[in-house]
Amino acid sequence: MTAPAAGPVRRVLTVRGTVQGVGFRPYVHRLAAGLGLAGFVGNTGDGVHIEIEGPAPEVDRFCVLLAEQPPPLATVTAVEDMALPATGDTGAFIIRSTERAAGRTQLPPDTATCADCLRELADPADRRHRHPFVTCTHCGPRFTIATAMPYDRVATTMAGFPMCPSCACEYGDPGDRRFHAQPVACPDCGPRLTLVPADDLGVRPARDADALAAARALLAAGRIVAVKGLGGYHLACDATDARAVATLRDRKERGGKAFAVMCADLATAERLADVSAAERAALTSARRPIVLLRRRTPADGLRLADQVCPGSPHVGVMLPYTPVHTLLFGLPGDPPGPRVLVMTSGNRSGEPIVTDDAEALTRLAGLADAWLAHDRPIASPCDDSLLRVRPDGTGQVLRRSRGFVPRPVRLPVPVRPVLAVGGDLKNALCLGEGDHAWFGPHIGDMGELAGLEAAERAERHLARLTGVAAALVAADRHPGYHSTRRARTRAAQLPDPALRLVQHHHAHIASAMAEHGLDGTTPVIGVAFDGTGYGDDGTVWGGEILLADYTGYRRFAHLAPAPLPGGDAGVANPCRLALARLWAAGLDWEPDLPSVRACTDVERAILRRQLDRQVACAPTSSMGRLFDAVSSLVGVCHRAGYEAQAAMELEAMATEARDADGVAYPFGFARQRDIDPAPMLRALLEDRRRGTPAPVLAARFHRGVAAAVAGICHRARAETGLTTVALTGGVFANSLLEEECTARLARAGFTILRHGEVPPNDGGLALGQLMVAGTANHHETE
Repeated sequence: MTAPAAGPVRRVLTVRGTVQGVGFRPYVHRLAAGLGLAGFVGNTGDGVHIEIEGPAPEVDRFCVLLAEQPPPLATVTAVEDMALPATGDTGAFIIRSTERAAGRTQLPPDTATCADCLRELADPADRRHRHPFVTCTHCGPRFTIATAMPYDRVATTMAGFPMCPSCACEYGDPGDRRFHAQPVACPDCGPRLTLVPADDLGVRPARDADALAAARALLAAGRIVAVKGLGGYHLACDATDARAVATLRDRKERGGKAFAVMCADLATAERLADVSAAERAALTSARRPIVLLRRRTPADGLRLADQVCPGSPHVGVMLPYTPVHTLLFGLPGDPPGPRVLVMTSGNRSGEPIVTDDAEALTRLAGLADAWLAHDRPIASPCDDSLLRVRPDGTGQVLRRSRGFVPRPVRLPVPVRPVLAVGGDLKNALCLGEGDHAWFGPHIGDMGELAGLEAAERAERHLARLTGVAAALVAADRHPGYHSTRRARTRAAQLPDPALRLVQHHHAHIASAMAEHGLDGTTPVIGVAFDGTGYGDDGTVWGGEILLADYTGYRRFAHLAPAPLPGGDAGVANPCRLALARLWAAGLDWEPDLPSVRACTDVERAILRRQLDRQVACAPTSSMGRLFDAVSSLVGVCHRAGYEAQAAMELEAMATEARDADGVAYPFGFARQRDIDPAPMLRALLEDRRRGTPAPVLAARFHRGVAAAVAGICHRARAETGLTTVALTGGVFANSLLEEECTARLARAGFTILRHGEVPPNDGGLALGQLMVAGTANHHETE
């Protein structure tokens, strides 16, 4: 006798994670239809809601596949599953319209054009041949077009582009790659390109394909074109044209700071630089960041203009990530154009990236010769991300923005709803609640009104997408920071005003701890090295060894202070910093020292009086300033035109002699726990008198700093038993120093925390502020 057939079962599932804007509902539809199941799927404020009905084995199979084989861009973090009474539903599985309600889900970042869309772009027989906005559920804009959640076309900047019948048919076809792809469009119904030339250029305005052809011709002729991308405008020029690059550098008042370049394809990038397998993977990933690559010497028949990255052994390279970029380089049969373009943020020095078309015509006037624009609005600015790949293949993000934002950081301990505003340089805010935190896009410097306005806009946009309503604001303790003043204003607007000020280096260490999933029950030895941070004693800190968890810290040791003549203004003059360091160490200003020769007689006289009388000489323990001083002492950089120039050029020089020997200049350790650089300075000056080459001096200094870090960590372990070391702060963007410190600490048996997806510089500061403030007791707010 056969057993009776089991009746149908019905289940309701709520799927959370990055499940909107990634083709999740079409995927669920295809999965359910393939298994012969009834029910529906829809987006809600909490994620994706599914009700499924059919035979129990098929329903079970559906649930397994749903969690184990999501679409390429999806990330499933949780699936809530509950049984319901079967209704007898045997109809077709359907996709319901989006339910607009409060809640929280995760939107994916913008991603590079996928291979399928690129094939259509280049296929003369395809209706999207040469369509500058070709996209599907697996690629294209998400964060920069989303205006609210749940993610649906009406809640994007594509809402103003009604679909033509052909696109609507694809959008509604469960078997199509563009099923419910919100940015879907074609030449008949999508955004349009325009070329707007400067008045004196002698070029006529153009649209669509003519606009692209004109822009390519202008670039080939050495002109500068403002190109509207996903998250803002770039300023582009031919990277092999010395005159064009020099003009762009001069117009943008860039100083000697390196430009990033975009190569037409991977083969072109490999002609310019040595590309490892891990770097190749980063370059070609869906995120398409700028990747710092070591320049090929000599280049393989393709030479960048010297002014692209003057004095640097590295070049920042990215590959095209939008159809506009691909078309700008040209398809087969197009007139030849540049194969490498400078692609730098479309802004004036110190300002955030421009996103608005009308604003671009005014703010970029005088910088660009023409504007290649389009009429799809940008919901949020989002600059290019920047990373480097370590020798072990791991990555270190130096700027976390396009391709990463708004992907959340999973927190090791829950936090209450917090807005952390970050710092004044490399600003990026962070919102958090529960076990997730969301970085906003890179804003940059906060010294100008435009930066503050961009930060406010980024906060509003991120709050709409995440649903976080901050009950607490966290900021840096520096009383003069623009970001801190903004935080005070923002906190006063809360129903129950609450502000928590977090010490700068404590925040850096907390950021590293959070990224590595530490719950804070055991403190770490935090090595926080950077250029500046407001100290508890009112002085400038920056060479700190703190024993820290999320609740607090103890200053275990620090770099011995030296005067900072002129305060922040003195940072632009490494030669003065060098003389101040010599003065603090009791060493003479020998006439033949590069730093002495770089200063005028009057400058030295004024500096001597300042130091002797301690006028306008704030003491600083900054490791970043020590790197600047040594850079001048070995003759590398005496006047800095941009942040960290002297230290970066010192690292580049040290890299030339990293394997020359194993000598490490000694640091002293005073009873007050000062890390004393005086012995190092004496040894360096003695080597210089012997004629030791500058690259060797620079390499020995780097090893000396690493040896000092290892030495002080040994002392901390001996006193406290702590065995985990966090390497954090902007100085640890220096790959040579980070590698040397890591090697020495690993040999000594320490566990080392290095930054990966969260920047070590102030771009990662907000996460640490959020963790310190969000886990604190309510009475600890100010």
